Amino acid sequence: MQALSVVIITFNEARNIERCIASVKSVADEIVVLDSFSTDRTVEIAESMGAIVKQKAFSDYIKQKNTALTFASNNYVLCLDADEALDDNLVSAILDTKMNFSATAYSFNRYTCYCGRFIKHGSWYPDKKIRLLDKRFAQWGGINPHDKIVLNGTEKTVKHLRGNILHFSYYTLDEHVARINKYTSISACSLHENGVRSNWGKILINPFWRFIYGYFIRMGFLDGFYGFVIAINGSYETFQKYVKLYDLQRGL
Repeated sequence: MQALSVVIITFNEARNIERCIASVKSVADEIVVLDSFSTDRTVEIAESMGAIVKQKAFSDYIKQKNTALTFASNNYVLCLDADEALDDNLVSAILDTKMNFSATAYSFNRYTCYCGRFIKHGSWYPDKKIRLLDKRFAQWGGINPHDKIVLNGTEKTVKHLRGNILHFSYYTLDEHVARINKYTSISACSLHENGVRSNWGKILINPFWRFIYGYFIRMGFLDGFYGFVIAINGSYETFQKYVKLYDLQRGL
């Protein structure tokens, strides 16, 4: 069986980190937590569960996650956020895969718990993510705060495994709105730095299309009240992102 490192980035994740680490105990040969000087019990809990804890001031999500990869002593690395955990089917699939890693990277579905309820439809499921990778041929890229794994090897093979990453995203509606405001500011700055432009079309049409896509085409309405809330907030997020980008273009 081949060795696997698990890396997790954290900042004040005391309510989540124990669940995350417990879920990977059976698949991990090493657990590394890269913390950003948490002021709660995150580090204490992680160390008590056998994790190796490193510290680095947070700069952005992509840089932080790539730094975390450098602390992994094994070539194959499973990357998780502290508010995520593996379900039993995914644990079993990863254990089977550890017998012979045959791909550059592996993807899983992410199943999100929103205000205490798992969301089964809309744009949130199946939310396919590459999270297990050979760090010699892959790293984190994308545009902050929406990072993604980028493969750079000549043979870019990705296999999809059964099971889910369980994502315990927002415990309250207030948390969701606060995160939207934070992430849209980061996203607008990143897009501006990458030369992306906003316009009235993107401000008016893109939010409308995001609601239609998530709520009707991807059947978010089947998740009831919270399906509607997620679709509306997704539309609001898109609106905020392009309005903030438009302001940056105008030098505001």
